Amino acid sequence: MLWIKSLHIVFIASWFAGLFYLPRIFVNLAMVPPGSEAERARLLLMARKLMRFTTFLAVPALVFGLWLWMGYGIGRGPGNGWMHAKLALVLLVLGYHHGCGVLLRKFVAGAPMRSHRWYRWFNEVPVLLLLAIVVLVVVKPF
Repeated sequence: MLWIKSLHIVFIASWFAGLFYLPRIFVNLAMVPPGSEAERARLLLMARKLMRFTTFLAVPALVFGLWLWMGYGIGRGPGNGWMHAKLALVLLVLGYHHGCGVLLRKFVAGAPMRSHRWYRWFNEVPVLLLLAIVVLVVVKPF
């Protein structure tokens, strides 16, 4: 079980690293001056590669988490309300990940963008989600 936990933590940390950095690329894309096609193309290439890599990292993170939950029974049974809250937050993380993919497709299509300030705030969402998840797992408040 400790090997599975270790792998889960490593893949979660790696997945979140991608979720922390991808919106930073969006900030830079939103700030590209008109006519800077080479800069825009370079940033889009970076974003597409990071999105693929981040998605690749999310899969084992989720598989190992499900293995711990279903295979070892971690978080099941009475007094484990924290796990329900954690799973709800994991669904929000998956939604955020999907939202990053939607935003990337809009950037690629050249659709109108939001301001760089909006993307800066959007970039803070995974930090708050990770903080809440870690507190639930470590403190187990309910």
